[in-house]
Amino acid sequence: MAGGILLLAYFIRGVSGFGSGLVAVPLLALSLPLQFVVPFILLTDFTASLVLGGSNRKLVNWDEIKPLAPGSIVGILLGATLLLQLPREPLLLTLGLFVLAFAVRSLLYLHGSKPISRWWALPASLTGGTVGALFGTGGPPYVIYFSHRIHDKGVFRATTSALFIMEGCLRGVVFLGTGLLLQSGILMAYLGALPIMALGLWLGSRVHVGLSSAQMARTIGILLLLSSLSLLWKAWH
Repeated sequence: MAGGILLLAYFIRGVSGFGSGLVAVPLLALSLPLQFVVPFILLTDFTASLVLGGSNRKLVNWDEIKPLAPGSIVGILLGATLLLQLPREPLLLTLGLFVLAFAVRSLLYLHGSKPISRWWALPASLTGGTVGALFGTGGPPYVIYFSHRIHDKGVFRATTSALFIMEGCLRGVVFLGTGLLLQSGILMAYLGALPIMALGLWLGSRVHVGLSSAQMARTIGILLLLSSLSLLWKAWH
């Protein structure tokens, strides 16, 4: 069961450059403690980002990543603090509605040719960093921002992977400090997941090559829609 979830999650990651945590965390959390699932997926996601980012590093648009860095750092530190103090349900509900709105936009392919302002990098990175530290699913705010700034699907996937490498490093430091990455069984689970992750990424990468920009946008929309429904379901229950 867990192996099938991981294969699906990293197939989606290979296609779009994100989405593994959105699929894996809610499904794995049905049978495993969330405190175990989030740091475990952090390790596998970080490895996947290294693979995708390393194979496509020449396509990374660093100018689009730089404005996101300060907000991401603040967001991760804020999320780690809130994790111990605030109830998750209102935050999940807010994020779910936010992601749902942009999922519909992506599915309808309502993208103009004019990029949005870089001022949107601040709310996108603050939200992404905070939610990533809280729930391990901080990808949508970054993806929404990049989808309105980067229209080449190869550059999009490479840039998101590079950003997730940087964000994963900081989250890893925070999780080490809290002891979440030192739990018994996480290392063995990570080593066992590596072949499944590699297969999923390989299969997804083959599909990615044949997608047009419009198909890529709608694929992102479907992932965001599923993500929002999952978040809303978790908030409701």
